[in-house]
Amino acid sequence: MAVYVLNSPILTSYGRYSFRPLEVEEAKQILSSQPFVSAVGHKSTADFMSALLGVPIPVNRVRVTMQKGDKAIVFRVLRRLPEGFVATEEELRSIPWELGLLTREE
Repeated sequence: MAVYVLNSPILTSYGRYSFRPLEVEEAKQILSSQPFVSAVGHKSTADFMSALLGVPIPVNRVRVTMQKGDKAIVFRVLRRLPEGFVATEEELRSIPWELGLLTREE
């Protein structure tokens, strides 16, 4: 089972998934208990998530294909941002966001 960190909710392949809200403390526990792969493609988001979760989240623009049993901690902005807008770490602190846990069921 792999664990990923994503900066948007995306279905990485066909299959059945579950997606639920995730508290920061639970995300910290998941990331501190096992290796994970970052697929966070923006430095400001990686820096914000690193500070939030207490572990280094590297910038890593990779394609993820989740397999059965894989999980992803997802950073989700709760409003539509303007086209081409890349938020700074400081701006991310003021934009509504949440964490979610995406799990590939099959």
